[in-house]
Amino acid sequence: MSISGVGSPTFLAVQSLVDMRRQLDELQRQLGTGKKSDNYAGYGLERNLAVGLRAHVSSLDAFGDAIAQVGVRINIAENALGRISDIERNVKDAAVRSSTIDSAGSTTAQQTAFLGLDEILNLLNSQAGDRYLFSGRHADRPAVETLAHIMDGDGARAGFRQIAAERNQADLGASGLGRLVVSAPTVTSTALAEDVAGSPFGFKLAAITSNLTGATVSGPAGVPPSVSVDLGPTNPNAGETIQFRFTLPDGTTENITLTATASVTPEAGQFTIGADTIMTSANLQAALTAAVGKLATTALPAASTLAAANDFFNVDGANPPRRVAGPPFNTATSLVAGTAANTVTWYTGDDGADPTRATATARIDSSIMVSYGLRANEEGLRWIVQNVAALAVTTFSPGDPNAKAHSQALNQRTAVNLDGAVGIQKVDEIRAGIAGAQRAMVAASERHGQTKSTLADMIDQIEGVPTEEVAVRIMALQTRLQASLQATALLYQTSLLNYL
Repeated sequence: MSISGVGSPTFLAVQSLVDMRRQLDELQRQLGTGKKSDNYAGYGLERNLAVGLRAHVSSLDAFGDAIAQVGVRINIAENALGRISDIERNVKDAAVRSSTIDSAGSTTAQQTAFLGLDEILNLLNSQAGDRYLFSGRHADRPAVETLAHIMDGDGARAGFRQIAAERNQADLGASGLGRLVVSAPTVTSTALAEDVAGSPFGFKLAAITSNLTGATVSGPAGVPPSVSVDLGPTNPNAGETIQFRFTLPDGTTENITLTATASVTPEAGQFTIGADTIMTSANLQAALTAAVGKLATTALPAASTLAAANDFFNVDGANPPRRVAGPPFNTATSLVAGTAANTVTWYTGDDGADPTRATATARIDSSIMVSYGLRANEEGLRWIVQNVAALAVTTFSPGDPNAKAHSQALNQRTAVNLDGAVGIQKVDEIRAGIAGAQRAMVAASERHGQTKSTLADMIDQIEGVPTEEVAVRIMALQTRLQASLQATALLYQTSLLNYL
């Protein structure tokens, strides 16, 4: 009698056990990872879609990284701009308040301005990582020079203090009358003329008006311009006035009003009516000379310093700092461009002609780019720097009888400028520009979050597995595997004795 072997059935049973064990391992992997497969081949026909969806998610992550990085830069820049605005207000408030001149020749307003200027320059050199935020495209270099170099120069290069001093000399002139000449064309007339035609320095004649009885006024006219008053044969009456109007180097105007008086000891701003118009004209000429001289030591140097600040700080790629062509400076008739060898350039960043915001851009979406570039020499920032510097650079002599009036003239002009000159860019406008980039990034970030959530759901549908279903399949497979193991064990216990 023949007995058939158990090899083939046993092999099939063992192979079935191996297959079930492999299935169990795979199900356990799916349960542990939540993924249908550990490679894209396991996703079948949807693997290309899964790859595309993950690529989209990766691009959104990259945009998110850019938004985060730019957000840090904008926040730092916004904080710097906010602080610069605070300093501007502090200096303006200090300029409005009248204060005495100390033994060092400065006022509280000037001390506030000097400290404020130092902080402003440090803020303009703000960094985010290794990037200077106010340098335009030259983000690898500081935006501005140091306070010491800007104010006092660097070796052979002149700083603002020297530029302002030279300009003060040029505006005052050798005679101390603000580059004006007082003369008497006739015995009954007085004339006032600019010393050189076309000169940018000193007082510029704007107008002359009079209600003096019998007087004739003319001008400004001629080359160089002049104005004149001829009293004629009739003396003016007490209380009648003549007014001269001047334009100063910073564009402001000042008036000198002289009043006729019968007193033989006239006060400032008065001229004595003489026995005849010849004597009266001589008195008018003397009073005018004194009044111009006083204005030349009060309002004129204040306006001159502000003009020098504009010459020095209003620079860009096409306009270098300007300074007086000299020496000598008190007879100079023109301004010249400073060079890199003889004049400090306060702004050291990018000076391109392209829009400032375009100097720094970031792509925050496949179709959206934001611009957030900044330059320290933007009009709104430069305007603050030059006015604060003008207030900080000036010193007064405590013994000068005109020092207080000079200080008040400078404070008044600085306060008006910092209060917001018409047509000058405001720091808030700069802040609004980068705030637009912030808003765009916030909106993009929210969209990306929503998109990523949708894409994650789609990817999960392709790659993920329902854990409950996998758990049930594992339990069913474990039951089958246990039963198969028991059957296989019995099969392996079969012997010839047991078979018979």
